[in-house]
Amino acid sequence: MSETISQETINAFVVAAHHDLPKVKEMLAEEPGLLNESAEWLEMPIQAAAHTGQREIAQYLLDQGAVLDICTAAMMGFEDDVNAILAEDPSAAQATGAHEIPLMFFPAIGNNIAIAEKLLAAGADINAGEGGNTALHGAVGSGHLEMVRWLLAHDANPYALDFNGKMPIDLAEAEHFTEIADLLRPYMQTE
Repeated sequence: MSETISQETINAFVVAAHHDLPKVKEMLAEEPGLLNESAEWLEMPIQAAAHTGQREIAQYLLDQGAVLDICTAAMMGFEDDVNAILAEDPSAAQATGAHEIPLMFFPAIGNNIAIAEKLLAAGADINAGEGGNTALHGAVGSGHLEMVRWLLAHDANPYALDFNGKMPIDLAEAEHFTEIADLLRPYMQTE
């Protein structure tokens, strides 16, 4: 941490990176040293943008020199970068982002089936994150019907609970994603 930047300012910058591009631009213009600092809860600005699917914020931070990791590359759809990272370190398929969010969550919210297929082939766990954020929860919550279909076809667990104790169908219904809810509903049938 820079001696001139308070932890409170760093924390505020990371919070802004979750959702507020104008604030990110303003704060970074005032203090460029914020770019790769970590909040006290061990989250960097680029990680905040990545796990919330904030492409514009992530791209802005990358353009300013933020460090690209495999989770951000997967969310952004940077297939060449994902391939390069995996080639250099095959264990990166087991990576997690901020809040221990599993790697497969990121192509799910980014709606990138090609990257999800590459990660699955590399050994990423399609069901990682139960009790937190699974790839299926990410795809459902983002409204990505084809990604949900792909995940289910590759044995994603439709009964997994997220950090709020909700199954994917609960998210689909709450967001009024009717087609996704219809796709999940047969799994909820009991005999």
